[in-house]
Amino acid sequence: MRIFSTLYTRVLQWAAHPRAPHYLAGLSFAESSFFPIPPDVMLAPMSLATPQRAWHLAGLTTVASVLGGMAGYGIGLLAFDAIEPLLHRLGYWDQYLQVRHWFATWGFWAVLLAGFSPIPYKIFTITAGVVSLSFPLFVVASVVSRGARFFLVAGLILWGGEKMERLLRAYIDVIGWTLVAIFVVGYLLWIR
Repeated sequence: MRIFSTLYTRVLQWAAHPRAPHYLAGLSFAESSFFPIPPDVMLAPMSLATPQRAWHLAGLTTVASVLGGMAGYGIGLLAFDAIEPLLHRLGYWDQYLQVRHWFATWGFWAVLLAGFSPIPYKIFTITAGVVSLSFPLFVVASVVSRGARFFLVAGLILWGGEKMERLLRAYIDVIGWTLVAIFVVGYLLWIR
């Protein structure tokens, strides 16, 4: 099935849309506080479609993601009782407990690692609020880690250029299904 190549072509078309940066910022904000899809899925094709704006897009993604992280922090600080049932229902409760343990052990460093990793960042932002992690340290860790991640994505796309685009187009379905398989195996190992 060539689902990912069709989606990839569509995302490249969306990336050229005049309002695409607004959508990227909205996705980046939402992903840091409640939405499950990471902004990399828009940042990479947008950087490929408009390489002259790749650094600007990485900066926009970083700022919106950090602002979304602040919203997640606020959710954890002020409204955790209201979202706790949602964490149970969506299957995030065990992840939340693990992240809470990491905060008790590493605090700032947990946010720094989470912002760069593929672990759902919203879990860390909400937990940071729940445990009342120092807000300035939270913001610094978010800026550094999210910025490093998004500027790395934009830089790799710029570095690879059209050659990377051709390779990506040729192998996008293999990459997509491999990532789905890794996610499923990881999830199954996580819930054990």
